[in-house]
Amino acid sequence: MKYIDEFRDSGVVRALARRIGTLAGDLGTIKLMEVCGTHTMSIARFGLRSLFPENIELTSGPGCPVCVSPQSFVDKAIAYCRRPETIVTTFGDMIRVPGSSSSLEKERSGGADVRIVLSTMDALQIAVSNPEKDVVFLGIGFETTAPTIAASILAARGKSIGNFAVLSGHKTMPNAMAALASDPEVRIDGYICPPHVSAIIGSDAYLFLAERYNKPCAIAGFEPVDIMQGVLWLLEMIATGSPDVRNQYSRVVTKTGNPEALRILREVFTPKDDEWRGIGAIPLSGLAIADAFSKYDAEIRWPVEAEPQFIPPGCICGRILKGTAGPRDCGLFGKACTPDEPVGACMVSSEGACAAAFKYG
Repeated sequence: MKYIDEFRDSGVVRALARRIGTLAGDLGTIKLMEVCGTHTMSIARFGLRSLFPENIELTSGPGCPVCVSPQSFVDKAIAYCRRPETIVTTFGDMIRVPGSSSSLEKERSGGADVRIVLSTMDALQIAVSNPEKDVVFLGIGFETTAPTIAASILAARGKSIGNFAVLSGHKTMPNAMAALASDPEVRIDGYICPPHVSAIIGSDAYLFLAERYNKPCAIAGFEPVDIMQGVLWLLEMIATGSPDVRNQYSRVVTKTGNPEALRILREVFTPKDDEWRGIGAIPLSGLAIADAFSKYDAEIRWPVEAEPQFIPPGCICGRILKGTAGPRDCGLFGKACTPDEPVGACMVSSEGACAAAFKYG
């Protein structure tokens, strides 16, 4: 298939649903996790959950970069906003994420210089245009966006731009998936793997999940036919007891990924233990700026002290990110917590599970 309409063909989707229903009849209760937040939004948008039999459950995972960024990262970003000599640059999804007492949006309305950018190179240009200011870019995201931040750091060094630095909150996906696979509180029978991340790291990066944890993995695109075929493949592997990694999104994802993106990731960043909202610390799941580029590490260049953390009572965003609860399990959902007045990060992001459930529920 070559055109998007083919991937949204209702006849093909319903045919796949019938095959899923037939296969699922003998499997008992199966819980599958769509790791990527864009998958969560697509599943809700197209009403795909209504096509599955009752014993097949799809649950959201920690694939929303804004959502998994811990409260401590947001509070530190707010501390940078309060430095009068600093311009904070960020992708738009971060602007309304609540911190312990404020948000980037509230700080900006109070006079802080907070600017939304579409790319890291835009942030670099802001640094060039404002040499008297310290420009901090809030680096969040997984292996998909981290290479672009690495490229901006390389560009800053190449052009001798001295007033630009990154607050790195980047995370890597496979280690988080392994942490969930080994968590006795979390039951996952198979993963729908994140396709954009997979385009960078390659499908082979998930083989250890099948081999060590017996978790079948299917890399699927974002359209209804993609997702339905991914679910069918997972059920086939579960039914035959042969966990493996199958690549439905072969039009984009290869076995070994993007070698140039991986090269600059390894040059600029180094793995570190990192905190994930709701999951806790996961060994070697974060990306710290390497010592050779410490000049562009905001925490080293311009250290700040964040305020004490305050987690809003009643918010279960962390449990939702682990897949142990859903948006409607939260007593705040649609009441105290809405897209206009979010309490938790899962309601803010365009990839958040709560935002998807509210918009398409």
